[in-house]
Amino acid sequence: MSLGQRLALLAVRLQEPQRVASFQRLCGVEAPLGKPAEGEDAESEVRGAAGNARRRGQQPGVERSPGPAKPDCCGAPNGVRNGLASEPGPTGPRRAGSLRRNSLTGEEGEPIRVSNWPLYYLFCFGTELGNELFYIIFFPFWVWNLDPFVGRRLVIIWVLVMYLGQCTKDIIRWPRPASPPVAKLEVFYNSEYSMPSTHAMSGTAIPIAMVLLTYGRWQYPLIYGLILIPCWSSLVCLSRIYMGMHSILDVIAGFLYTILILLIFYPLVDLIDNFNQTYKYAPFIIIGLHLVLGIFSFTLDTWSTSRGDTAEILGSGAGIACGSHATYQLGLLLDPSPHALPLASPPLTVTLFGKAILRVVIGMLFVLIVRDIMKKITIPLACKLFSIPCDDMRQARQHMEVELPYRYITYGMVGFSITFLVPYVFSFIGIS
Repeated sequence: MSLGQRLALLAVRLQEPQRVASFQRLCGVEAPLGKPAEGEDAESEVRGAAGNARRRGQQPGVERSPGPAKPDCCGAPNGVRNGLASEPGPTGPRRAGSLRRNSLTGEEGEPIRVSNWPLYYLFCFGTELGNELFYIIFFPFWVWNLDPFVGRRLVIIWVLVMYLGQCTKDIIRWPRPASPPVAKLEVFYNSEYSMPSTHAMSGTAIPIAMVLLTYGRWQYPLIYGLILIPCWSSLVCLSRIYMGMHSILDVIAGFLYTILILLIFYPLVDLIDNFNQTYKYAPFIIIGLHLVLGIFSFTLDTWSTSRGDTAEILGSGAGIACGSHATYQLGLLLDPSPHALPLASPPLTVTLFGKAILRVVIGMLFVLIVRDIMKKITIPLACKLFSIPCDDMRQARQHMEVELPYRYITYGMVGFSITFLVPYVFSFIGIS
């Protein structure tokens, strides 16, 4: 057997759903055939993947299975399904993981048995490191409290990696691991494809980029970064297998794909960031380029939640880049002189800590208000402009003419707020 045949056989084995199911059972997860036996205290039911998940359009020669999903948060009492009370189970009240329903397809999950709760909550946390809630806190925190220089460049790398990952999914079009035998613990993105895992890609790109951007700029032992990278990346990658969303091959491919992207594009990050800040007509080029990339991604395949995610990623990137241009031109967030490097961490005082918390609270309130206002404006406006019925919001958002402008404009304004409007407010009230 040749080397190529051996690698192909290995790839087939790594893609088998039975291996995902085996890992889940090893971690204490399985889909019960019926209700738990009476008096069975060791296990409780949690919300899992959709039983009636909508399947993607059939592609010639490819068998379809339910698409992806990403979890929300952990912590709903036993006997409660996504906030709706059901008949109490035979066991006493226990905390269980309730994953949010898919807001666009209405998909809900079916009961999943979990016996190892520490691992369940650990992997819930791991998978959240690749979800919107994490991103909308993590990137602003870097810009407002740590280092805007690093924050901007982290966003550039994140946008590039996630965009290429999402587009690659829609080109390869591999289905999610079959259920059964896999127990699906997610429903939120059950209409995406599987290969590669974009959670694995972001979970690899962010810690590596953090170390590359901060080492030498900040004073800290390199060993800290070398510990952070494998811990962060492995936690996110394993969480995707645990949740039943990806095969082992998906996460390995996502990891390797990210390394390749970083090798090619990381040397260009400095050039891109300087262009965004200093070139006179940069905002027009940024907005136009990101919009064209969004339209291109919408043409790759039939509708799915990945369309909106891609537009959201591109909109956020464009908004943050345009905001950084404005702050640079007005001198709101100036980077330290190269002669001041490497930077030393300031002593942690009550004043420093208090200002950091105040910036986060005020900044996040501002960002969430902007997001809510833009959502209420853009969806009805897009429906009116393109003569699309707006009675059923889910159906309306399945049209590119609605979902693309809604996500792109809304999250473009969110990104612009993060790097310009919020820092301007901080400067005005004296907490910058």
